[in-house]
Amino acid sequence: MTRGLNEQVEEFRNRPLTAASYPVLWVDAIYEKARYAGRVVSMAILLVCGVNNEGNREVLAIEPMLEESQESYKQLFEKLKKRGLSNPKLIISDAHKGLVAAITSCFPGTSWQRCKVHFMRNILIHVPHKDKERFAGQLKGIWQASDLTIARQRAKELGDEYGDKCPKAINILEDGLEDALTYLSFPQLDSRKVSSKNMLERLNREIQRRTKVVGIFPSSESYLRLVTMYLIEYSEDW
Repeated sequence: MTRGLNEQVEEFRNRPLTAASYPVLWVDAIYEKARYAGRVVSMAILLVCGVNNEGNREVLAIEPMLEESQESYKQLFEKLKKRGLSNPKLIISDAHKGLVAAITSCFPGTSWQRCKVHFMRNILIHVPHKDKERFAGQLKGIWQASDLTIARQRAKELGDEYGDKCPKAINILEDGLEDALTYLSFPQLDSRKVSSKNMLERLNREIQRRTKVVGIFPSSESYLRLVTMYLIEYSEDW
């Protein structure tokens, strides 16, 4: 029984990706406690979802790693390439430095979209409470713009108004703005889906809803058995 389950898990995780290309990828990591080498560690579970040319979304990879780093993401991407993944046009993720460096190294020519939701949170923590509501409303307006010119103008207006009052917030906005507006270069795509990694975070919540009943997994293999069987059904439901 267990051996058959293990075979299904490995078949899913190593299946060829040559049937279709995946122009858009979402990448994220969640952390789970598992026993490794006789001790309990917090493992980074790296997840990749993609949408193919037919518009179908799939879970492409789930890989447990001891850390979330440039090297671990490079291993993940190289494995995907060996399975047949060609260079995507757009990858959506948070701004983890190791992840961004691995994208640049493994997928030259691929555009990177910084998750706007995480970016806005990073900015707003540096805004005083009394200004937060008004500031947040204007900040959201940047990503409601229909084109890059309007988005940049709204960012400039926000900077002009709050540059002296909230310098740290405005500096973060200015430094990361272009990476958070990459999706506007892909007008054929649904901006609600490719401007953030919310879709993948919903999947993460569903996974953790199932794993929290276990608590500490006896091994990474036991974690993969539980989660991968769910992901197989999840991909089919999509």
